[in-house]
Amino acid sequence: MASKFAMAPLAAISLVLLLFAVGSQAGGEIAVYWGQNGQEGTLAETCGAGNYNYVILAFLPTFGNGANPMLNFAGHCDPYSNGCTKLSADILSCQAKNVKVLLSIGGAIGSYSLASSEDARQVATYLWNNFLGGTSSTRPLGAAVLDGIDFDIEVGTNQYWGDLARYLSAYSKRGTKVYVTAAPQCPFPDAWIGNALTTGVFDNVWVQFFNNPPCQYNPANITSFEDAWKQWTTAIPADKIFLGLPAAPEAAGSGFIPVSDLTSKVLPTIKGSSKYGGVMLWSKYYDDMDNYSTSIKRDV
Repeated sequence: MASKFAMAPLAAISLVLLLFAVGSQAGGEIAVYWGQNGQEGTLAETCGAGNYNYVILAFLPTFGNGANPMLNFAGHCDPYSNGCTKLSADILSCQAKNVKVLLSIGGAIGSYSLASSEDARQVATYLWNNFLGGTSSTRPLGAAVLDGIDFDIEVGTNQYWGDLARYLSAYSKRGTKVYVTAAPQCPFPDAWIGNALTTGVFDNVWVQFFNNPPCQYNPANITSFEDAWKQWTTAIPADKIFLGLPAAPEAAGSGFIPVSDLTSKVLPTIKGSSKYGGVMLWSKYYDDMDNYSTSIKRDV
């Protein structure tokens, strides 16, 4: 059977291809957190799914103020026996697929803080030598070089995070880009890293629009969400702002947005901003449960 497009004029075909190319370039990206559930598949499988542009390893919850830095990747590996070095091959596999892999420091449960600007410098040096482009005999994830550091600061104090961000960003001058990202809560300014976010060194900020009813999406009154999004995209000097969401209703106490609402109401509202970067999901485990990223990828 002949295609109904077989006789389409060449000019029309060229226009369609041009529009498709423009649309593809204009799309946002998807970031996902991985590491806090041993049932969410391997890191290599996560990147192989083809849905994510950034995979954020969660977490390094112990560091700073004299603490011995220690990873926690739930059931994926045992950092105490140096068992997380096996992730190096997976990290390289992700990067070969053009997926950027970041390490998130902090988390909702942890023992971390910075005692001074000098402490921040020492933590930055540790992160550079053990996870980024530096050298150390005790690299917890092996030889693979991560693409950057993510700040998920939810406990401790709000002091010196801007110093740490500046020290980390400065390593980009050595020739390889070090991404500096953050996951603040949507009430503005964030109580923990609000000041740090004004430094202008953050590349992507994935704002947690969940577990925060005053600023998260409410289908009965979208105004408060729209106001919060506008405030984040106009007041924070980051390259891109991402909409942080739970990937399934079970992933958070509140803030889950059904796919139909996200694609028909929310994304059309926020994609007009030049700062729009895409969507961040918590987490890979919950995304597997709901297939959320697969459902929204075309619209992001």
